[in-house]
Amino acid sequence: MVTAIVLIEAERSAIARLGPALADVPGVAEAYSVTGEFDFVAILRVKDHEEIADIVTSRLSQVPGILKTRTHVAFKVYSKHDLEAMFSVGLQEAR
Repeated sequence: MVTAIVLIEAERSAIARLGPALADVPGVAEAYSVTGEFDFVAILRVKDHEEIADIVTSRLSQVPGILKTRTHVAFKVYSKHDLEAMFSVGLQEAR
């Protein structure tokens, strides 16, 4: 599994409708509205790097209201949430 973080700058008039539109794009696992230089962060979780290229250059580019994107591909993930979920599954199965 490959994870990418896409920072998205949006047209002001599109911000209200862009979140749900991003979440509907296949390959987008999560979409967040955020403060700062960018308006949204989309988390992509896909099988391979080629899918990231397709999502960013073909699918996201078709969503009205996106002005600019900046994509970061993750090398490794460090998450207490993921570790806790793994261990809780193991504990539930052991019961």
